[in-house]
Amino acid sequence: MDAFDQFVEKVVLHNKLLSTAQIQIAKASQLQAVGGISLLQVLLQAQLLNAGHAEQIQSTWQRATQAGPASTKPAPGKSLPIAQLLSSARAAGASDFHIIVGSPPVVRKFGTLQEFGPAPINAAEAETLLFNLLDPAQRELLLKNKYLDTSLVLEDERYRMCILKQKNGYDGSFRMIRKNIATPKSLGLSETVMTQLTNYHQGLVLVTGPSGCGKSTTVAAMLEMINQKRSCHIISLEDPIENVFVPNKAHFSQRQLIDHTASFSAALRAALREDPDVIMIGELRDYETASLAITASETGHLVISTLHTTSAVRTITRLLDMFPADQKQQIQMMISESLRGIIAQKLIPLENNAGQVLATEILINNSAIGSLIRKSQFIQIPSVVQTGAALGMHSMDSSISDHLKAGTISGLEAYFASENQAPHQRFAPKDE
Repeated sequence: MDAFDQFVEKVVLHNKLLSTAQIQIAKASQLQAVGGISLLQVLLQAQLLNAGHAEQIQSTWQRATQAGPASTKPAPGKSLPIAQLLSSARAAGASDFHIIVGSPPVVRKFGTLQEFGPAPINAAEAETLLFNLLDPAQRELLLKNKYLDTSLVLEDERYRMCILKQKNGYDGSFRMIRKNIATPKSLGLSETVMTQLTNYHQGLVLVTGPSGCGKSTTVAAMLEMINQKRSCHIISLEDPIENVFVPNKAHFSQRQLIDHTASFSAALRAALREDPDVIMIGELRDYETASLAITASETGHLVISTLHTTSAVRTITRLLDMFPADQKQQIQMMISESLRGIIAQKLIPLENNAGQVLATEILINNSAIGSLIRKSQFIQIPSVVQTGAALGMHSMDSSISDHLKAGTISGLEAYFASENQAPHQRFAPKDE
């Protein structure tokens, strides 16, 4: 037997996957095989091991042989190369860090991708870097699903980590999570509007926008505002947990998908029995979750969640599109009554390219908007938003125009970011 066969035998017996007698029979079959095959192949052919176990054993062997002697392995979170890379990326002001097989490490800074390393990472290096961050249960889950989304803590810093398998190997993406929860003022949000939305004791509040626009940061700011002023029970259902809250006046129960619950909908059903005052759902992804969220918002709970939509109207129509046609009229009625407000977000590069500024669209539900939702007259909602400044409402285009007038963004960025580009047509790129 070679070193790999000995490793297979040791792992299988240690994990009690097979008996000693079964291993001995397999080894005898291996000796009789023509052409020479590994012990692992014999166990697979005899159906004594399934493909998942075999792949995990093979992957563990590769990592062990690439990493060298156990005494030379760096301690997780202290001297791992990935920890140093992530720390450097955070210090450089990056929002995201990527390991992509065949490329140098890449960071996203102010919305733009930039190389962050001198040399490409090969498949073996990427797998070693990424798998060293995982515990055995996480490795098993990744090998089974070819995808893992979870949180990571290294050197007292938190990250949202996603690892997936692609044709060249394993890639990893890391989102930097603030150590301190931001305030509305630091984010460029209206404290008056945020206070109004967090003062509700029931209803639905939605924070929307494309990926990477700061939805989670805004939601965390809202929950922290509630934490500072209300004695209540807050349940958060996240994928994964990002900000960890320190209870002040509120009490927190934070649950993570897969680790603590099978799905948002299952967790939401359970949450309704746990005496919550505020329920935060990481994302309204499907009909069942949306249905339970709307029901919860009507039964004495403040529900805060997110959607990947770019405006208030698209948020409402996307929500309705999750439901079967025969339920839409009923759901429109429920949304018209339970919706409290929508914050749509977009991050735009600053004029000097030294950062990004937040542009928002704010919708506060009132009798006029509620009536338009019930009547499916969504096309008229933007007009009500434009005339609702006294209630704190404004459109995305007006927010972008305000930034342009203040000189914080360029005309070109205003042109590309605006829904209605006509007012900024003079800044449009000129054909050569």
